[in-house]
Amino acid sequence: MSSSSLDILGRLVDANRESVIVVDGTKRIVAANRAAETVFGRQFGSLRSHLLSEVVRDLQLHEAFRCALEKNVSTEVKMAFVGSGGLSFDIYVSPIDLDGVRHAVGVFSDITKLERLEKVRQEFLSNISHELRTPLTSILAFVETLEDGAIDDSENNRRFLGVIRRNAERMHELIADILELSMIESGNVSIQARPVHLTGLVDEVFTSLSSKAEAREVKLINHVERELKAAADPVRVEQMLTNLIDNAIKFNRRGGSVTVTAAASAEKVSISVTDTGEGILPDHLPRLFERFYRADRGRTREVGGTGLGLAIVKHLARLHGGGVSVASTPAVGTTFTIELPL
Repeated sequence: MSSSSLDILGRLVDANRESVIVVDGTKRIVAANRAAETVFGRQFGSLRSHLLSEVVRDLQLHEAFRCALEKNVSTEVKMAFVGSGGLSFDIYVSPIDLDGVRHAVGVFSDITKLERLEKVRQEFLSNISHELRTPLTSILAFVETLEDGAIDDSENNRRFLGVIRRNAERMHELIADILELSMIESGNVSIQARPVHLTGLVDEVFTSLSSKAEAREVKLINHVERELKAAADPVRVEQMLTNLIDNAIKFNRRGGSVTVTAAASAEKVSISVTDTGEGILPDHLPRLFERFYRADRGRTREVGGTGLGLAIVKHLARLHGGGVSVASTPAVGTTFTIELPL
């Protein structure tokens, strides 16, 4: 191939944001753009003049390039490259004539993010189906029981209706949390930040959850200094604290305590919610803020909850320009910490 043709070819492939590799009849690379160099050329520096087999060792890909060179046939293949950071590609390999000589060009479309999003979508749908199926099955079973004559059983009919109500309320809470999380993740929730007295918000949350705490004999302790403020949306901060304190009550020991503290640095305020529960094993901590993730599924179903509360807290904290973290010691307790702008 002439130097002018190589120059034009180089400019064309560099203009493409997808990874592009061009090989000659011996499958030696004659051109590769910056995107391809970034993905495949880490150990070579430049891909040019290297054999394709030195860069990517995959039978499907080499067969596609062979068909383009020998049979003048275009081929599409889908591949995952473990050695390239776990990236996945849709690859289109096509023959191309350059100065009367047949070459083959491969365009590597990075679909890694799309595949990850599809995996998240499938997991989300699977989790929703599972979470809705459980209370719905219970509702249908007790409705059928009532229809079969239990409606006239004065000793049990109200108990059956109570079970139906609790499961219907659980479904309602789940759907509400799904809609809330969807709005937050899609950017449809805005933060109206203003100076907020944190101790007052904590007192309000304690008041709203006092009956739950009393039922479990859990003591609520507010150690936030009266003058401490944060630049935040009071409604959203109250929502985050409600989720964390409600969890701290539900997963606490009977007769335990929930303590809220806060500390200010030069740029941020950290609000911590500490319980005296059984704690969480270290293996579970990195995944606690995932949607529907539960460290103890059996106990979560016993005490209630949608499995979305911590994911909502995480996204709301990020919308404020802050974050949330967790630390836990088994048999001692757990502390969740929200960081907000000062």
